[in-house]
Amino acid sequence: MQYRLAAESDLDEICNLVKKAIDRMEQQGIYQWDDLYPTRKDFLEDINKNTLYVAVEDGRIAAIYVINRECDEEYHACQWSNSDESACIIHRLCVLPDFQNKGIGSKMLSHIEEQIKNMGYSSVRLDVFSKNPYAIRLYEKNGYKKRGYADWRKGRFFLMEKTLN
Repeated sequence: MQYRLAAESDLDEICNLVKKAIDRMEQQGIYQWDDLYPTRKDFLEDINKNTLYVAVEDGRIAAIYVINRECDEEYHACQWSNSDESACIIHRLCVLPDFQNKGIGSKMLSHIEEQIKNMGYSSVRLDVFSKNPYAIRLYEKNGYKKRGYADWRKGRFFLMEKTLN
């Protein structure tokens, strides 16, 4: 798998990937994302900020993710194990359904964690929808710990953290 910053020319493929992922989640009874979030505008803003990355496999974008330090207010109320200054945040991690259940999520997390360490951070944070057992299992299997929760428009989200070695 090859990783790179997303480009504006990737937007159609990224939006198609997310649409397919939303369809798959809804087939599984997971109503986490919709027409209001995430949107093409969100991805374009991420691209313009150089925070959206794509994972390319067999000439296709297999997955996407955002790394930044932006977070909602609920993050500040959480009891984190690491300081805010040491942490980076993963947002909008999404794997194309064609590539799911093949270990790509864990491989991506390893890559992202290395990337975050190389950026000078020693911990990583994220939020995960409480009604998405697949995502929760992925993060817990890879050493992420629940530190709190936030209640947003779609329901409860667990705030998770991992200290990087």
